[in-house]
Amino acid sequence: MVLQAIKYSRGQLEILDQLKLPHAEEYDHIYSSMDAWHAIKEMRTRGAPAIAIVAALALAVELVNMKLSPVAEEVKAFIIEKLDYLVTSRPTAVNLADAAKKLTKAVERATSKEGATGADVREAYVQTAEKMLVDDVSDNENIGKHGAEWVINNTEAGNKGPVSMVTHCNTGSLATAGYGTALGVIRSLHSKGALKHAFCTETRPYNQGSRLTAFELVHDNIPATLITDSMAGCLLRLRGSAENIAAIVVGADRVAANGDTANKIGTYQLAFLARGHGIKFLVAAPRTTIDLDTRSGDDIIIEERPGKEVTLVKGPRHDGVSLDLNVVETVSIAANGIGVWNPAFDVTPHELIDGIITEVGVVEKDSSGEFHLEQVFKSEGLKDKSSTIGGV
Repeated sequence: MVLQAIKYSRGQLEILDQLKLPHAEEYDHIYSSMDAWHAIKEMRTRGAPAIAIVAALALAVELVNMKLSPVAEEVKAFIIEKLDYLVTSRPTAVNLADAAKKLTKAVERATSKEGATGADVREAYVQTAEKMLVDDVSDNENIGKHGAEWVINNTEAGNKGPVSMVTHCNTGSLATAGYGTALGVIRSLHSKGALKHAFCTETRPYNQGSRLTAFELVHDNIPATLITDSMAGCLLRLRGSAENIAAIVVGADRVAANGDTANKIGTYQLAFLARGHGIKFLVAAPRTTIDLDTRSGDDIIIEERPGKEVTLVKGPRHDGVSLDLNVVETVSIAANGIGVWNPAFDVTPHELIDGIITEVGVVEKDSSGEFHLEQVFKSEGLKDKSSTIGGV
């Protein structure tokens, strides 16, 4: 059974506290947009698709449980103010801003109807937020399906038999409403019997790979191995052929119109390693992550995180034999007083990306090496015809 990081019923929302994984599974109650803002900022919930869903549902819960004004315009103003506030929690992830725009439009439509009341506006918002939750799971399953088919049919390794895949950060059920994007591709390969092995990077400094992706892989009984970020090149050189490694597949926090992709720090160097070792480099992301208003990666704002994430690590005490989950300690792993630069993301140029996997198919570059991502917004029917959009 796939992990459930978001538990929602109308008026109630719980999120799995990812800071306590992999050692403890504890859910936090989210009662308001302020609760969601802090959960996102503190990374108790994370992953571009997931934070958009959590933000949307948190405000829905707040609206359901509060005493509302009967005036539609006043409720609309309250909602828009809260959405603007929620967007500030993670500026790099475009899914959150995209969700806020869609929710705002739904609220504006409801408000403009003759005789609209505050309750009508609330209901329009809540229904739209709930639909986002359902749609995200469906979209992720389609991303996994299209990505798995593409890897099998478009890589040398895929022609030889079960493939191995490398992934970075966490892009599974913990980063989405369910199933996952890049990890969804690996899940789909596994379900088809087409996966030999998965390799996940540690993903310093926040260790989303070792804490979260590894946790999901073990949970789902997918054959997998953890490596540090600095081992990826050695893995491809020494074990790439023996393991039949087909591709590196990652998620995205924002994809620019030209295909440049912002993702967890460390992604950029993996793209170079893939190119140097002759394997594919793939980005898996729903269309909500594609920002056609951002021309290129040069226009993407890169969030910087606190330096202590690099210099300190936190976890339960280990006595040499077993873990003591009742004693959580923070340990310094760097020289006291050293300066730290801690960008949360880097940008991989589209030239290094072989395909962008969406819920309606895999976008490839044309003969001149350019992506045409606007096609995915016109391609509702393509997912039933072909897993490839565009390309040569």
